[in-house]
Amino acid sequence: MTALAAQYTPEHRMFRDTCRRFFEKEVTPFHMKWEEEGIVPRELWRKAGEQGLLGMAMPEAYGGAGVDFLYSAILIEEQGRALASGPAFSLHNDIVVPYLLHYGSEEQKKKWIPKACSGELVTAIAMTEPGTGSDLQAVKTNAVMDGNHWVINGSKTFISNGQLADLVIVVAKTDPKLGAKGTSLIAVETNTEGFKRGRNLEKIGMKAQDTSELFFDNVRVPADHLLGGQNMGTGMGFIQLMQQLPQERLVIAIQAIAAIEAAMEHTVAYVKERKAFGKPIIDFQNTRFKLAELKTKAQVARVFVDDCVAQHLKGELDVATAAMAKYYTTDLQCELIDECLQFFGGYGYMWEYPIARLYADARVQKIYGGTNEIMKELIGRTL
Repeated sequence: MTALAAQYTPEHRMFRDTCRRFFEKEVTPFHMKWEEEGIVPRELWRKAGEQGLLGMAMPEAYGGAGVDFLYSAILIEEQGRALASGPAFSLHNDIVVPYLLHYGSEEQKKKWIPKACSGELVTAIAMTEPGTGSDLQAVKTNAVMDGNHWVINGSKTFISNGQLADLVIVVAKTDPKLGAKGTSLIAVETNTEGFKRGRNLEKIGMKAQDTSELFFDNVRVPADHLLGGQNMGTGMGFIQLMQQLPQERLVIAIQAIAAIEAAMEHTVAYVKERKAFGKPIIDFQNTRFKLAELKTKAQVARVFVDDCVAQHLKGELDVATAAMAKYYTTDLQCELIDECLQFFGGYGYMWEYPIARLYADARVQKIYGGTNEIMKELIGRTL
């Protein structure tokens, strides 16, 4: 038994059943329609909140269940199993809302976190800009203090939940002369004057997930929307980001292993059913050998990811190990799904087949959350 397996309780298993039923009933029957529309309905977020699938790790005082990260991992795995790339639940649960918990004031926590847990409020984080990707120190969006308000100007792109978000955490320069030390995180409610959503971007994959350009034209937000507090939070944005990124990268690794396992499951079923030259494809030695290789790689990745989750549950997952998990599993995700698709022949290129959607959805995993090249740089600095 692995260290992680020992931590599963009957409550964890019940939660997995809840997640699986939710995706089977509320998501899978409609997902291809949402892919065509480029967005999931707002009602889905409220249904997820009603089922206890949002903000599970948040304290009960703020509307959450106060449970451990293993619940988040289970939700991510079941979403991957369902091939449900549309709802960005993990972005909301495990990346954005934790910024509010860790750096928000008591007033901010009480105002926003309960609504995030109920699905009434959808969140996003705005890091990437048209000219700035992984280099967060180079952001151009700026925030200038005017009286008791921050005035924000700039633009962001590739923002997941961009069309649906009610609250966006914006990475902005509050003192451009200080480089990384001049970066801050500011919470912006999207009904604020001067905030504008751009188009819903058309992507290669993850087509049901809304991804947007965002524009800030003299957007005035109260001074206390700065995360970390007016005295302590100014210029702390880069450090705050670095503190939370290991969990974000672990989330991506969990998404990767879930997709890998889904690809293997669909492929094994297909090669047993599909015939060539008078016999099932599984009966060819090349098929069995190739699948044996892929199954072994998948199992190695699963053990590594489970170990990372176990470390994270103890508060011991370091930056380099999270980077290893993110880069290794997403590289493997793209490699393995490509190999699996080959077994489907021309059918593997058809969107109606799950392997085609897995293939299209995989590629971005090596890009967001910090490119895999940046992951190698982070690992390399520890050597």
